[in-house]
Order: sequence, then structure tokens, then C-alpha cells
Amino acid sequence: MSSIQLPIIRPSQPPWNKNRLIGQKRPLLPRQVWAIRARLELAGNPRNLVLFNLAIDSKLRGCDLVRLKVVDLVVAGAVRDRVSIVQSKTGRPVQFEVSENTRRSIFEWVRSPDMLGREFLFPSRFHSSSHISTRQYARLVRSWVSVIGLDPCGYGTHSLRRTKAALIYRKTGNLRAVQLLLGHTKVDSTVRYLGVELDDALSISEKIDI
Repeated sequence: MSSIQLPIIRPSQPPWNKNRLIGQKRPLLPRQVWAIRARLELAGNPRNLVLFNLAIDSKLRGCDLVRLKVVDLVVAGAVRDRVSIVQSKTGRPVQFEVSENTRRSIFEWVRSPDMLGREFLFPSRFHSSSHISTRQYARLVRSWVSVIGLDPCGYGTHSLRRTKAALIYRKTGNLRAVQLLLGHTKVDSTVRYLGVELDDALSISEKIDI
């Protein structure tokens, strides 16, 4: 008598994105930027304050932000108001402005005892690495948004990269300017990155009252 082989039923793995918010991370609003900055200033952590300020000003990807060197921003004892670096992802140069508030925080940070003889602007506390990792940076961002009451699932390092770019676009509508500031090779990439088509469509729709 032949036996019937039944298929083996294995317990299914839960999907990786269950209970997670996926898609583009939201940019911060100006009031949220101010709230995080105020918390960092009160906490007395100059490295994290500089990291946050530069993330907003530079609009750099995390991999480029954590690799910034002191010489990239400080020349002859003064902090540059404009900086140019080569992006690691594209190999193309990108420029960014450094606001007065950010320059002040950088100046105080590089003169601190913790930065004596340091090459990188954000040195790691671990001997195996010369600068903080992108994973460490991501963890810091999650803690910053959490402390002001935001859901960390909806925000990430790209939130900081997008914050000033999104504000510039909303105020000027100049996609070309935002493209240059983000270091995108094509304006289509900027459109997708900012989600401007959807934002514009919703803004138009909100103005139509039937």
C-alpha cells in the first residue's frame, strides 16, 4: 500500500516591513529643527550639535557627512562659509553653504580638547574607526526625532538631507537650484527625491472648492 506524501508546511516568516513605515522619509519642519537644536544645545554635546547643524546646511548623504575632515571646513583658523567636496556615490563635486550659527558651533567644537590632533570632524570613540559610522549617525537621528515626540519610523538621515532642500523648493519652486544643491546629475532624480509632483498636485487640489 503506497503512502501519500503530503507537502511540508513551513511557518511563514513575517514580512520585513510589517508594522514599519516604508518609503521616503519626511523632511523636518522649521519648528522641529529648532526644537532639536535647542535640545542639543541644552545637552551640552558640541559634536552632536555640529553634526545636526551640518546635516541640515550641507544636504549631504550620511556617507559623505560622517567623512568630513576638519580641513574641509576650517582654513587658517576660520570656518569656511562655502565648502566643496566630492561625493562618494557619484564622484562629482557638490558645494554647500555653512550658516553663521553652524560656523559658530564648528569653531567651538574644533577648539575643544576632544578635537586635539583629530583629522575627522566627527571622530569615533572606537579605536577601530577614525570617524563615526553611518549606522551611528542613523541611531543619533532616531534619538533626536524621538526626543521631540516624532515617530522615528517616519524619519531618518535622509530627512535631514531633504529638510533644507524641501524648504527651498517650497519657497522658490526652483528645481534646478535644488538639483545643484543636492548634487543630483538629473533633475528627474530631484523630482523623485522631493516628491514634488505629488506635493504640487495636492496643493492644487486643496485650493479647489467644489
